[in-house]
Amino acid sequence: MANISDIIERFLISSLGQSDRINISRNELADYFDCAPSQINYVLSTRFTLDRGYIIESRRGGGGYVTLLKISNKSDLLDELSKINISEGVSYNRACQIVDRLVSEGYLSQHEGAIVVAMLSDKSLVAPAVNKDTLRASIIKGLAKELSK
Repeated sequence: MANISDIIERFLISSLGQSDRINISRNELADYFDCAPSQINYVLSTRFTLDRGYIIESRRGGGGYVTLLKISNKSDLLDELSKINISEGVSYNRACQIVDRLVSEGYLSQHEGAIVVAMLSDKSLVAPAVNKDTLRASIIKGLAKELSK
């Protein structure tokens, strides 16, 4: 049996259909699935990430409405990656997901992707642990800018 997060994810993907954007209310969705709004936030923040080809736009003062955008244009992916906030950093796991996405979109070959993943590993980044995520973000951002040329 699927858990509630899987069900909500499938519902949102189905709602997108052929469209590249939907507006949703966290509270209405939570009522529909009889769950807490924080469950909706969890699904949005973990299942609909930039690495997976989605952007979430929140509207302040919009009554809890958010816009879920599916990145369907390859150049939009690179544009969004080039906007990564370096100070927030990128974990190794997220970096690997981003590289996988770049490989699947044809920006990098499998071999190039493996090289980039190796460069982003904790073993390759000779720096204090607190700085590694920042370094990864900087590398991903630079990679995106270079690939968009």
